[in-house]
Amino acid sequence: MRMIRRLWAAVLALLVILAGAGWWYTKPTTFSAANTSASEVTSAAPVDESTYATARKLAQLATTPAEHAFAQSALRIADHQLALAFTSALRDVEAHPPTLSPEALEIQDRLTKSQALLASDQQRVTQLEAVLATASASQKDGLRDELDLAQAQLDLDKDEVEEADQDLLAAGGNPQQRIKLLEHEHEAQAKTRAAAAAVAAAAAGTGGGATTGTAAVGAEQGGSLRQLRERQMLRQELQQLADAQDDAQQKAQSLSAQRVALAQSLENIKGGIAELSHHTKSAKSAGTPPSPAPRAQHSHEDAAALLNQTKQIAANQKILTLLDQQAADQRQLASVYRQWAGAVATQEHALVHKLLLDAVIVLLILLALLVLDRWAQHLLGIAKLDRRQAETLRSIIRVTLRVLGAVIILLILVGMPSQFGTMIGIVGAGLTVALKDFIVAFFGWLVLMGRNGIRLGDWVEINGVGGEVTELGMFHTVLLETGNWSDAGHPTGRRVTFTNSFAIEGHYFNFSTSGQWLWDELHVVVPTGQDPYPIVEAISKQVTEATAESARLAEQEWRRAVPAQLGKTFSGAPGIDVKPVVGGVEIAVRYITRANERFQLRARLYQSAVDLLAQKPAALPAG
Repeated sequence: MRMIRRLWAAVLALLVILAGAGWWYTKPTTFSAANTSASEVTSAAPVDESTYATARKLAQLATTPAEHAFAQSALRIADHQLALAFTSALRDVEAHPPTLSPEALEIQDRLTKSQALLASDQQRVTQLEAVLATASASQKDGLRDELDLAQAQLDLDKDEVEEADQDLLAAGGNPQQRIKLLEHEHEAQAKTRAAAAAVAAAAAGTGGGATTGTAAVGAEQGGSLRQLRERQMLRQELQQLADAQDDAQQKAQSLSAQRVALAQSLENIKGGIAELSHHTKSAKSAGTPPSPAPRAQHSHEDAAALLNQTKQIAANQKILTLLDQQAADQRQLASVYRQWAGAVATQEHALVHKLLLDAVIVLLILLALLVLDRWAQHLLGIAKLDRRQAETLRSIIRVTLRVLGAVIILLILVGMPSQFGTMIGIVGAGLTVALKDFIVAFFGWLVLMGRNGIRLGDWVEINGVGGEVTELGMFHTVLLETGNWSDAGHPTGRRVTFTNSFAIEGHYFNFSTSGQWLWDELHVVVPTGQDPYPIVEAISKQVTEATAESARLAEQEWRRAVPAQLGKTFSGAPGIDVKPVVGGVEIAVRYITRANERFQLRARLYQSAVDLLAQKPAALPAG
């Protein structure tokens, strides 16, 4: 047995370890935008939206008005930074077109041809519409057919252009369209969230005040356990704010580094081009105003290349400004997160202060219980009371103090119920569990008081114990135990008490009616050699005479008790049965009698039967 217990303990310990390991590996990870590198974001999307996603996630954690203000500021700055990121991405694509794959180049060539064909067909449709407007009636039919055909070709061209555009987008080309699609999606989501916020604000204006007040009251009345959970949530929020702040600072530094590198590259490019050398910072910082270099004669190809370089430099110059603004937004966002974290740290400090106060109160309560218990013991020691009375009072005082202390500590840990109805419900549930047996016993008493219940003096059997009902209280039933119905049934002297719940949860037998009628039997054996018929007739006559009045009353009561069967015949007349047995003939007589007269009547009838058997056959009455 000991080995089995050890085996079970080992199995349970292994299951606990496995469950703990599963809990550890499946715990939710804290969101940190700093864990996502810029290369991963760039490979997933042409625009880094992690800053805005972080601001949105942190905004969901705001609970106090101060936190909501910081959350709105963070969302506003992150939204502005994302708008700048979209613009910067578009400018970067214009300045540095991406290198397309062979498949994308083929699709782009197809798209260019489809666009040219679309422009040609559009021009033809426009011309046909103009000619049709001034044509004569005889020419309009033919021109209208040409126009319909050209219009159909124009629709086909549009479908081909759209298909080629989608294919180019899927193949990694047309980054401008991808960026614009992301921008439109962001704007649509922003409008949806603004509409939801407006609805929530309207709801707060009508009933939100009461809700906010209730939440504030609940926070104040929360117990130590709830405050511990809130502190844990605040710790997680602080960690997320710290991660977001570090991420914003790193992005600001990265943007500043990109800005410096791009500015130096532009400075070198401008200095290497004679026509643009006067735009360099070194030329502008000279003592005399920079003057443009004399324009040289260039070929058409050189002029086109110079124009292209100038456009790229202008786009990169715009990107410099956008990088400055994005870096400023990231620094401002880091400042907002730092202030937000300060507000959360203040809340955590207040919670820790409240938890320490609750701990002091609990310790004082425990100390007070010890002092009061010792003081009560001292008072009872000097009082002139009997030892048994003193011990009883001491036990009562100790239990009372412990219960009172447990209730107060429980209220400190759990907190006061926020509503009176909640308190009543908790108390009612506790009383229902604690007084379950008494409640069921009370309803059992109602059942026993019904038509098919039991009364004082009834002979009943409850849970295998038979006896006479001596007490029928509201919660208990008391029987004076007797033997079973096959023996003499004399009282044993024991009083058996049952809770009345047996009337609902179990069953009971009532061997008494209102008249307490019982069927009893008389068994007589006539020995071999003696004529049994005179004895049968004599015993039947005596039983009939002795039970005639009881049979009549029982028949009347049975008819009243079963009104639906008034037409049925109830008979209380004795029944007699004669059968041969070893050593003679057995006479069995079944008759009706009252429960309280059962044993006396049986004794008289047996005495009469013995007298009949003792008489000579000639002295027996004739049939």
